[in-house]
Amino acid sequence: MEFRRVVVRTLVLLGALPASSLDKYAEAKAKAGDAKAATLAFNAAAKALKDAFALAKTRENAAKAAPIIERLNSARDKFLAEDILAQLEALIPSDARMPALREKVQSMPGPAKSLALDLGNNVSMKLVLIRPGKFMMGSPESEKEASGDEGPQHEVTISKPFYMGVTEVTQSQYKAVMGKNPSNFNGPTKPVEMVSWDDAVDFCKKLSDKTGKNFRLPTEAEWEYACRAGTRTRFCFGDNEGELASYAWYFVNSGSKTHPVGEKSANSWGLYDMHGNVWEWCADWYGGDYYSASPTEDPQGPASGQFRVLRGGSCYYYPTSPPVFCRSTCRVCLEPGNRFKDGGFRVFRGL
Repeated sequence: MEFRRVVVRTLVLLGALPASSLDKYAEAKAKAGDAKAATLAFNAAAKALKDAFALAKTRENAAKAAPIIERLNSARDKFLAEDILAQLEALIPSDARMPALREKVQSMPGPAKSLALDLGNNVSMKLVLIRPGKFMMGSPESEKEASGDEGPQHEVTISKPFYMGVTEVTQSQYKAVMGKNPSNFNGPTKPVEMVSWDDAVDFCKKLSDKTGKNFRLPTEAEWEYACRAGTRTRFCFGDNEGELASYAWYFVNSGSKTHPVGEKSANSWGLYDMHGNVWEWCADWYGGDYYSASPTEDPQGPASGQFRVLRGGSCYYYPTSPPVFCRSTCRVCLEPGNRFKDGGFRVFRGL
């Protein structure tokens, strides 16, 4: 009982309870055998302390939020406003001003977070908005699995928002645009394969004509930025390849054949199958030493070359360890006319 008296005295000293609480506590203790009343007094004191601390934290956060709210009110860019609002959500989520601030940001002009394309015959294609930003491209020197063309690791800026296909282009999508399906592993929701870089570029051109919007293949930098989704690890989910089967179809779980897109977990930006299933053609010519002299903003790859770049790994068995090929930074290259049964692509649309 003496311990509880100390707690009540402490609360009085902190200002969380009035001085009369000591008298009430003493009265409760004086009542013969009235331990229940003393317990109730103690519990009330503890709750008052918790509430006092919560109130102090709320006032502290409100003070911190004031200049942030000023920044939000002066923001004209929706992406910046969303970043500022996220700071306020962490500080004052229950503040009475938050509903109006959320509405303000939501009503600001800006691109839709996703697009849905109607390709006809009940076939659609979904793309998700990828915000601009900076990331570390390539592998660090400490990554022992990295090949020489994955370095040096360097900071790259993606200066403009863009849309990326949520999945690899499927066979039904390819047929809706091109009128044919060249795939080896047939299935309407499986990724199209047996397509060359030239075929992929032709698809993007015809999709552009069909929709009136400009589609193309992503550059290597755009692809890796979207794949990493803010991470610096070997894979979009971390470094542990034991978790790869949750995100990718690769030879350990694929049976060396493709599978319907979107069955595995997406990365944190909502993109599926960035690891495994099929290799994905990128727009760039391949340059083994390109990273040593590439632009730091929106690199487009070498001006010319013999080979085009592919990213992401695939479902197929290779003599070396498949997880190596599925890493976010892995680069391979082939001549643009090559077609193979684990090679496909996804589409990019700029704003």
